[in-house]
Amino acid sequence: MYVDSHCHINFPELAERMPEVLQKMADNGVTHALCVSVDLPDFPQVLALAETYPHIFASVGVHPDYEETPEPTAEQLVELARHPKIIAIGETGLDYFRLKGDLEWQRARFRQHIRASRISRKPLIIHTRAASEDTIRILQEEGAGVEQGGVAGVMHCFTESLEVAQAAIEMGFYISFSGIVTFKSAKDLQAVAKAVPLDRILIETDSPYLAPVPFRGKTNEPGFVRHVGEFLADLRGISVQEVQKVTTENFFRLFSFAA
Repeated sequence: MYVDSHCHINFPELAERMPEVLQKMADNGVTHALCVSVDLPDFPQVLALAETYPHIFASVGVHPDYEETPEPTAEQLVELARHPKIIAIGETGLDYFRLKGDLEWQRARFRQHIRASRISRKPLIIHTRAASEDTIRILQEEGAGVEQGGVAGVMHCFTESLEVAQAAIEMGFYISFSGIVTFKSAKDLQAVAKAVPLDRILIETDSPYLAPVPFRGKTNEPGFVRHVGEFLADLRGISVQEVQKVTTENFFRLFSFAA
């Protein structure tokens, strides 16, 4: 049994063939999935999926890449997160790769999400790209870590260094690996995936993007998370059953108060 800890099944590529997507989840032993919000206008679609399907959960948040979109306040996010199927705040964070220039608005948005997480007691889903130093700094400044009174969360689709992973883990965060870890070119990331403690690992698809080997280049979907799990088992020299057990337990431990 697997859990896809991060997907976007409300996106058109997957939403238009939902029965097939859900059947492939079942066929591959994927029992639950977390559909992640990227902006407020599309949030109702995300919530509707979670309300319709018992094994689908949802988050609420605004992605750092979405510049021209309604800006959320912590109060708005907290109110939307009251729904029992909303188990996380995000995806949020910083992205200095896709966007350039004065990104203070991005940092301000990130802080609103962290404050919403602290108030709602729902974990953060963190996106960070070419911005790990500021990401860790702001998480610390805003008290996202467990020892600071926050509830931490997950560093999603992780591609950073082991040092960044360790800094996040020290705050209570989990590290989630996507199909990227299966790519032949991802040797550095594979080294990180071998070193992160098992009790801090999650797996995800980030579908419809980043399909794992052997589906690289195709539309990704939650059922493919099995291939991430199988790759990690081989990489770490442990059984597939252990990866299934640990990553599923980790997911429900992180979101236990909500799920």
